[in-house]
Order: sequence, then C-alpha cells, then structure tokens
Amino acid sequence: MTAKDKEKIWNVPNALTMIRMVLIPVFWFFMLRGNLYTALGVFLAASLTDLADGFIARKYNLITNFGKLMDPLADKLMVISVMLSLTLLGIVPWPVLLILLAKEAVMVIGGFLLYRKDVVVYSVWIGKLAQTVMVLSLLSCFFHEWLLKTLGFPLHLYLLWLGVCLTLTALVFYISMGIRMYRESKGKKQ
Repeated sequence: MTAKDKEKIWNVPNALTMIRMVLIPVFWFFMLRGNLYTALGVFLAASLTDLADGFIARKYNLITNFGKLMDPLADKLMVISVMLSLTLLGIVPWPVLLILLAKEAVMVIGGFLLYRKDVVVYSVWIGKLAQTVMVLSLLSCFFHEWLLKTLGFPLHLYLLWLGVCLTLTALVFYISMGIRMYRESKGKKQ
C-alpha cells in the first residue's frame, strides 16, 4: 500500500466509523454496570455517527474500500452487542439473536472470501433499510414496558421480527450481488 493509498483511508467518515468501534466497549461498560439509559445514549451516539459518516462520505466523495468494509462491520458489531445485551435481559427473544448472528456470520465469511479475490460488496438500499429497522426496533426495546402499557401490544417484538425479515431479504440480495461481482471480476482477469 502506498502512502497515497493510506491518505485516502484516513478521512472523516472512516474516523467516525472507528469511533463507532470504540463505542462498543463503552456501551458494554455501561450495560454491565446496569446503567441502561447511559448505554442507550452510547447506542444513540453510535447510530448518529453512522448517519454522519455515510452522509459525509457520499457528499464529499470520500468513499473508500476500507469504509465499505469497516462501516457495515462497525454497525453489525454494535447492533449485535445491543441485541445480545437485551437478549440477556430477557427483552429480545433468543431466536432473533441467533438468526441475526447466523446471517452476520454468512456475511462476514462471504465478505472476507470475496475481499481476498479483490471483490468488495457494498451496501445496498435493502441492507440500509434492514439496518434502520433493526436499530429502531432495538431502541424500542429500551422502552418496551412503556410501549406495552401505552399501546397494549409488544411493538418492539413486531419491529424486531420485521427487522429479521428485512435482514434475511438483504442477505439474499448480498449473496446474489457477491456472486455476480465475483463472476464479473473473474471474467475481467481472463
């Protein structure tokens, strides 16, 4: 990697992505101490950095392969951390967590194998929609008791299962896109 390539990696969007990675242990620190709403604040801050880095990267054309890989990874690790902690508290059902973990394992392994073949699969609208619904569902989990009293039904569970359906749909999109991109790159090399 040349010095010029390194300069491209270190930009504001990628720095925000790395901040989000650092916020994961901060989130766990507060969750393990029982500071649920402080942990929620950390999760919200991480979600805001996700919005900011995407906006800045697109607006100022600061999109890098590093960002294409690390931004979704940071999102996945934060969402899994929040979901795991809420599952341990009995708020999120175990099947939701297990389905999400299986999907993410497929995505990470597939992404790694494709990256080794110089193919980077970037996020698409269905993945972004699934991520947004999943974040909203996790936010609703922090207020599940109030929502249940107010609405009379477990909105957080409906949102979680909607997020799972969208996540699995996104997985199908990413697999087909990865296969297509791999075939195209293989054709160019021949």
